[in-house]
Amino acid sequence: MNVRPLHDRIVVRRFEDGEQNVGGIIIPDTAKEKPQRGTVIAAGSGVVRESGARVPLDVKTGDVIVFGKYTSQEITLDGEAFLIMREDEVLAVVETN
Repeated sequence: MNVRPLHDRIVVRRFEDGEQNVGGIIIPDTAKEKPQRGTVIAAGSGVVRESGARVPLDVKTGDVIVFGKYTSQEITLDGEAFLIMREDEVLAVVETN
């Protein structure tokens, strides 16, 4: 899959229920809400300001992020569900040591 989001948008693969990430946190299968964490699959090139300068994004491909419940648009590419959101909808980047 080759997807290149535009400007300040990112493509995210949401963690599945019960999936364990590098930090060892497990979301139980009994959780009713979809996880609000995911991995950035692709990131745009940044926002162009009125002056013409491009401001690069703080998030990059491979980052694990936390996002709000009611952000993003869900899309399906090659039979797999992804989220597209603006960088300002990202609440945090999960740092792994």
